[in-house]
Amino acid sequence: MPFKLSDVVVSVLFALDQTLRQHEHIRRGVHRATYSADDLIRHYNCGDLDSVVFSRDSAPVPRLANSSVRLSARELRLARDIDRYFRDELIYKRNHRMGDRVLRLLREHPGQSFFFAFGAGHFLGNNTVLDFVRQGGFSIEHIVATRRIRM
Repeated sequence: MPFKLSDVVVSVLFALDQTLRQHEHIRRGVHRATYSADDLIRHYNCGDLDSVVFSRDSAPVPRLANSSVRLSARELRLARDIDRYFRDELIYKRNHRMGDRVLRLLREHPGQSFFFAFGAGHFLGNNTVLDFVRQGGFSIEHIVATRRIRM
C-alpha cells in the first residue's frame, strides 16, 4: 500500500518531536540514557559486548514507544511502527549487508588476513555484523587493546 506524502510528513514530525523530548528529559536528568559512552568503551575494551548491558535489543536508535511522554493509542501505534522501521532499515538490514560483504571477501580470498572497521553501534544488540559473520560459519576472536598485531 503506497504512503501518502501527508502521512510521511506526520510520521517524520512525530518521530523528531518524540526524539527531542527524550533527549530533553535526559539532559534535565528526568531520565537516564540506556547506556553511556563510558559503558560502551569499557565493555568494548573488555571484549564484553554480549554482557547484560548490551545483550538486550539495544541498537542505538531511541525507542519512541518507550517515551516518558504519554501517548494516545494512535500515537503509540505510530511510535512502534517508526521504531520497527528504523531498526529494520538503519540497523538490521545494514548489518546484514555489511556481514554479507565481509563473508564474500573472506570466501573469495581464503587464507588472507583482513581488518574490518565498523561503527560501535553495529556490534550492539541483536543481529549485529558479528552475528551474521558467525552465522556464515566463521568464528570471531576479540583482540585486547594491548596485544600487538603482526602486519
